[in-house]
Amino acid sequence: MSDLFWLTDAQMARLEPFFPKSHGRPRVDDRRVLSGIIFINRNGLRWRDAPIAYGPHKTLYNRWKRWSDKGIFARMMAGLAAEHSETKTVMIDATYLRAHRTATSLGVKKGGVDA
Repeated sequence: MSDLFWLTDAQMARLEPFFPKSHGRPRVDDRRVLSGIIFINRNGLRWRDAPIAYGPHKTLYNRWKRWSDKGIFARMMAGLAAEHSETKTVMIDATYLRAHRTATSLGVKKGGVDA
């Protein structure tokens, strides 16, 4: 696939100071995993739909989950924003919830307030 996203050497150099120290076993290639996480989030895909070039989808998810819980991605964003003298970061969540086709009438049927 030629439309895969890969972080450049310059981008990796800017992100590396925010990486946690590796304890014990060395981590899987950071460039491959982070590029895969960005690709998944950018395209709104499920973890299972990650192209094989990024490695196992479970590895991508585990790194994303572990680093999210530790606040590493938030520190990356804050650190990169601080380099450009920004005092705030804005995060936009592009997820959405699908409502069942009968959800609009559930309030009326269950005795809820009619809008």
